[in-house]
Parts: sequence; structure tokens; C-alpha cells
Amino acid sequence: MADKQLSVFVTTYNNGRTLPACLESVKWADEIVVLDSFSTDDTLVIAQRYGTRTTQHGFMGYGLQKQMALTMTAHDWVLLLDADEALSPALQTEIRQLLADGPTADGYEIPRREQVFWRMYNPATRMNHYLRLFDKRKGLIDDMPIHAAPKVAGTVARLKSPLYHYGETDIHTKVEKINAYSTGLVADKIRKQRWGIRLIMLVYPPLFFIRSYLFKRNFLNGWAGLINSVIAAFYVFLKYAKLYEHHQFAKYGKQLLPDDAPPLPGEYQSRPTDKR
Repeated sequence: MADKQLSVFVTTYNNGRTLPACLESVKWADEIVVLDSFSTDDTLVIAQRYGTRTTQHGFMGYGLQKQMALTMTAHDWVLLLDADEALSPALQTEIRQLLADGPTADGYEIPRREQVFWRMYNPATRMNHYLRLFDKRKGLIDDMPIHAAPKVAGTVARLKSPLYHYGETDIHTKVEKINAYSTGLVADKIRKQRWGIRLIMLVYPPLFFIRSYLFKRNFLNGWAGLINSVIAAFYVFLKYAKLYEHHQFAKYGKQLLPDDAPPLPGEYQSRPTDKR
């Protein structure tokens, strides 16, 4: 059986710090497609250095942007990478061997090993698995506003070796990210007509902390693991707190302010859902 050719596709926006590691880990692929949202740093220079096929398009949302990058790929088998991710050497070998032997599933989930602030995940931490390698004839990118991901109509298996994620290299970056992400998810939660928001705000964050710190073994990562789990619990709280805030603005407007308090322009309405 002939080797399956592979297209890698990456969406970028000012990823000059992490993109070299990402592209270096897939430079052996038959094609690398980069769809850039008009970066102002050296992202384009780095992409061109690796011989990628690069196009620029204004940011349309995470799902639409990734779907557009997917449609630009030339080969049936594709690998989605974020610009702050890189394949481990073991994963590079595993994927290349899989494509040489011939895939037996329509898509493959890959474990992701996170950098958590000043350290990398302990290998015994329970890692999340993400569908990244798939046959695009049976897959597409979903329309989630933030955590857009591939969906495959067919069989899905798992690979053993991890990819590395350098998206949260310090606390400031992680808190900035969860603030932006939680705002971006408000519109989606409004469409889904969530109920019991106040109960969720009370109950879900502590349960999520226990899940993250104990069941996902973040305690193995020392103080970094504790801090990460606390911030993760705060993230799920923020998602519902901002949804509750939206409903309160819609219900009361400025009614709960003193009559003589001058309103500020743009207050008492929903906030933007994406900073781009």
C-alpha cells in the first residue's frame, strides 16, 4: 500500500514565539498550509521560511477560520495543529508509520501534554485527547465559537504519543485567555438557553476543581498543578457568571443605579464576543 500523503493546516495570528517549534515538528509533511489573520509580528516570515503555503484572511471566528484552512489543503489526510503546539519526536514517528502502513480508522485522537506555567505536565497526569489527524473526506470543523474542533463521520482511534502545548506558559497568559474565551462563549450559551445558572455557579466550579486536581492528577504537578486547577475552576465560573450578567443587563438595564448617576456609553448591553 502506498504511503498516504499528509497536509498539515495551521491558523495563525501573531504566533512568532511558538510557530517555529510547531512548523519544525511537521516539516517532513507533504504540505503545510498556514491561514493567517494579518499578523503584525514575524509570523509570516517564519511561515515562509518553512516553505508553507500561506494565505491571509480576516478572522471569521475559530470554527470558520479553521474550516477555511482545511478547504485549502490538497491531500485527503490532514493534521490540524494550533500555532502553539508541536509534535513530540515519538508522535512524529507514530504518525509517519501510520500513514506508511495505511490508517485503519477515519480519524485519530492525540493526547496533549501541556506546559503549565514553569513546567511541563508530569507524564502521569491524565491528558486530554483531541481529534487532530483525520480523513477530510469524512470530516469537517464544527461551528463552536471558541473551542472549534474536527468532527468525523466514521471510526475514531487513539494514538499513544503526545503533542506538546505551549499555550499557557505563565499565569498572566492563562488568565487573559480564560477571560477572552469565557466572553466568547456567552453567545453560544444564550442560544442553548441554559437554565439554573445561579446553581451552576455555586456547584460546578468546586466540582470542576476536584475533577482537575484529583481525578486528572494535577496534584502531580505541584504548586503549578494547584494554581492551574484553581484557574480552570474560575474559568467555568466565569462562563456562567458572564451569562448571568448578560441576562441582568437585559432585564434591568440601568434601573439598579441611582437616578442621578450618569450612565456610561455602551453600558447595560452585551459585551463583544471576540477581541479580534
